[in-house]
Amino acid sequence: MREVELWQRMGEVLPGGYASVWADQVVLADLGGRTVREALAAAVPCKRIWRAVWRQLKLPDRLR
Repeated sequence: MREVELWQRMGEVLPGGYASVWADQVVLADLGGRTVREALAAAVPCKRIWRAVWRQLKLPDRLR
């Protein structure tokens, strides 16, 4: 998964510009206590970030 796809998916589940705010403010244990932006800056693979977001938001399996 590329970063563009990560942001696209996040925008679909967190619409209205909320994805950007969420990515800056929500700390995810699955990412070692990082936010999405911190994980991206630390070169965590986007697929791993998406799975952490998916788990945190308790999204349906079809969005995995």
